[in-house]
Amino acid sequence: MTLAARLGPRLPARLVSALAAGLYPRFEPELRRLSDFCPPGGTAVDVGGWYGPWTRRLARRADRVVTLEPVPHLARLLASVTPPQVEVVAAAATDHTGCATLWLPPGGRGDRGVSSLVRRELHTTAVEVPCLPLDALELAAVTLIKIDAEGAELAVLRGAAHTVEHQLPALFVELETRIQPLAPVLDWTAAYGYRGWVLPRDRWLPLDGFDLSAHQSRTCHVAEHGLLRRSLAPHRRYVNSVLFLPDGERPGRPAARAVHHHVPHGPLHGQ
Repeated sequence: MTLAARLGPRLPARLVSALAAGLYPRFEPELRRLSDFCPPGGTAVDVGGWYGPWTRRLARRADRVVTLEPVPHLARLLASVTPPQVEVVAAAATDHTGCATLWLPPGGRGDRGVSSLVRRELHTTAVEVPCLPLDALELAAVTLIKIDAEGAELAVLRGAAHTVEHQLPALFVELETRIQPLAPVLDWTAAYGYRGWVLPRDRWLPLDGFDLSAHQSRTCHVAEHGLLRRSLAPHRRYVNSVLFLPDGERPGRPAARAVHHHVPHGPLHGQ
């Protein structure tokens, strides 16, 4: 267990949320480059809100942020610490409506950010949570869907198929070979006309010219380091997320995806 994972439950939740928001752009530098793929305005979706580092940043750009977080106490925290344009849905995003089993690591709280609908060796306890597909929320003007579901990313995408097909948002998806095969998500995004991009250093590279599997194999030891250690040594880069844009687009051209119309803030289905 990492230092942050040991200390987190002993600190006030609001402090942990603020620290995560401050450190995360060093841990995941794509978050510092939101302007490359998330235009101002519109609706941004954060699947797997955790302590809210993406939600907080997205709230600076989007008119509306919809965050899905299935861990009950984290969903309550996010609702209490985020700006008014953030709407928190206390549910897991997947490809069906109802209830699902959320698997948790030892301790049963889900603070470490590795909870998942897909059970892995590190999961020892479980809790039943509401679940729904993103399409059920009937969101308008969606510019970005960020997905960190610890192995359940394909189910999230399937549940957002109508939104993706008709609104063509940018997709920022966690992909790790140590958790899941890459091919299913890559095949799905390609079928919907998307091309992948990665940010191994300071320049976006097309995924088809970057061997993500080999990179993760070489740097898998970095993945075992916690948020704090990786934030303090950002040069030790472990790329574990892919930005997918509609074919023909590329990061750094936000004007092509600008959203100018007003986005209503009505109640969400399933809240």
